[in-house]
Amino acid sequence: MISNRRGFFGRTFSSSALAWALPRTDGETSAFVPVVTPDIDKLPFRLVDGVKEFHLTAEVVRTFFLPGRVVDAWGFNNSVPGPTIEVQEGDRVRIIFENQLPELTAIHWHGIEAPMAMEGSVGLGMDPLQPSAKYTYEFTLHQHGTFFYHSHFAMQEMMGMIGLMIIHPRLPYQPKVDRDFGLIVQEWMILPNNTVPNSLAMEFNWLTFNGRSGPDCMPMLVKQGERVRIRMVNLGMDHHPMHMHGHQFTVTGTEAGRKPPHTWFEENTVLLGVAQARDIEFEAKHLGDWMLHCHLPHHMMNQMVPMVGPLHVDKRQAGIPGYPQDMWMPMDELYEKPETHGLRAGWSAAMMGMMTMIRVLTPAQFDEIERLKKEPRKIKIVAPAGHEHMHGEVKK
Repeated sequence: MISNRRGFFGRTFSSSALAWALPRTDGETSAFVPVVTPDIDKLPFRLVDGVKEFHLTAEVVRTFFLPGRVVDAWGFNNSVPGPTIEVQEGDRVRIIFENQLPELTAIHWHGIEAPMAMEGSVGLGMDPLQPSAKYTYEFTLHQHGTFFYHSHFAMQEMMGMIGLMIIHPRLPYQPKVDRDFGLIVQEWMILPNNTVPNSLAMEFNWLTFNGRSGPDCMPMLVKQGERVRIRMVNLGMDHHPMHMHGHQFTVTGTEAGRKPPHTWFEENTVLLGVAQARDIEFEAKHLGDWMLHCHLPHHMMNQMVPMVGPLHVDKRQAGIPGYPQDMWMPMDELYEKPETHGLRAGWSAAMMGMMTMIRVLTPAQFDEIERLKKEPRKIKIVAPAGHEHMHGEVKK
């Protein structure tokens, strides 16, 4: 069954950017702007004797990168990437982890300073978890920033097993932001007539933000004049020069936490290395629909394959060696959703691969999209050959 944790059956792209004042496990409260992770759910918790208790399950997940591109990946709680864990500095957390994979696994809490038996050093601090077994991770959070969790088995990482872990500080960062977003970038090799990623590949033909590939990545919506933070995490085989159109930004954090303000300086491209996080912040000064993407040329495309034999020749390229055959294929109606309302015709043709967008809107435009999101709508499902049972429409 196709994962319904996002997309067609309910996208979790909250428009609320109001600061939350949530109870902490030590009795204090801390106001913060909740992080929106487009196309990815938050992992719920319950408070048990002052401990925030989460339930996380590793499992095989059938998902899709965009309509028609079905993928049998591995993830958590029916989600690829896994659901976002959002907590606060000082919290005591308990993650009850269950392995529903067909092989051994273990979770590493990347960058988290936890006891050795809890931080996921498989083989050193703990034994691998057998299929159908459970393990309880429990530790107190002494850090704050953008962190993540992932399988500590290499091939399982390449099958999709990662999720964000956002730890808010005791006191909000300054300057405060109005919007806070989280993105995970991943690379995949899906061979022809296959739905299972080739986890041994060194070339990649599908590139995703939060498990979706452009043009199907959910846009990030902000109002003109707001201060915006975007947290980006990379767990793949390639580094990614992440470029944003229309605005300059500053890098305010890494996988080690918040950077001192005196180290900040303006950029519009930042290298997001393997196993790294980068927090960028900017003021949304300029109205418009602005791309955010990896600037590696092959990562701005989908379904690339190594060239075999001569390229097809047509009248345009006659006598022109090396004609590159770039494609321009607008399919706006396939990706229509409230969040794309008002984009100019043909927008989808330019949004392939590891590409998403930040929409800087007037208050009236923002409110209109919010209104549309509340209306019932029909969403088209397009299936590839062999998956015709997926054809049809469902109502949101």
